[in-house]
Amino acid sequence: MFYRGVMRSLNECKINYLVGGGHAFEVHSGIHRRTKDLDLFVRPADIAITLEKLAQRSYEIELCHPHWLAKVYYEREFIDLIFSSGNGLCQVDDAWFENAMTGNVLGVPILFCPAEEMIWSKAFVMERERYDGADVAHLIRAYATRLDWRRLQQRFGAHWRILLSHLILFGYIYPSERFLIPSPLFEELLEKLRREQTEPISPRQVCRGTLLSRIQFRDDVEAWGYGDARQQPEGPMTPEEAARWTDAGMKAEQ
Repeated sequence: MFYRGVMRSLNECKINYLVGGGHAFEVHSGIHRRTKDLDLFVRPADIAITLEKLAQRSYEIELCHPHWLAKVYYEREFIDLIFSSGNGLCQVDDAWFENAMTGNVLGVPILFCPAEEMIWSKAFVMERERYDGADVAHLIRAYATRLDWRRLQQRFGAHWRILLSHLILFGYIYPSERFLIPSPLFEELLEKLRREQTEPISPRQVCRGTLLSRIQFRDDVEAWGYGDARQQPEGPMTPEEAARWTDAGMKAEQ
């Protein structure tokens, strides 16, 4: 089988990877759903050697988006090789591996993406055709008592409003489970919100909506004069990377 062959190839080449997507989501949330592909996560520094080794084994490869995504193909099947996120914020680093869970997929021993990193990366996905907020809520519901909340908060960093918004939604979705959110964390984030309201507003107009959706805030950055928060120096992406990612979203909507 294609998936099994790729994972075994990476194991034999001693290339570190994590299994994410639907397989990891089921392990962490208890929810099973059919998936159309397999998501493997690698460090950015390992993507070139990963593609090279798989190409040597006659797999078709493609570096689709150099800032976060490559693919491996076999006939009609494919595997996503992920090393960051579409908005460029959630780069795979050592902490993903240090906090991974051991497991088995299709008879192959593997590591699963940590729940904290899954929440972090999914929290930003708010496209018109895809919203991962339900996944975030389900992960919190199932895994809250085992989450490293402080590490999760650190992952969001300056984007703590995104975390707060999902915690507020969680209490709305599961009113009887609100106690699962640590009160000190919630109060800390609310206090940051209160303090921010009294701070001077920057004269530079920036739209951070592009970090949530590559399509729905095009007018803001292309016609209304807002800076694109994905792009340097505000964000991690080059103008070319942002444009290519946006164009791909436009094609996906057609």
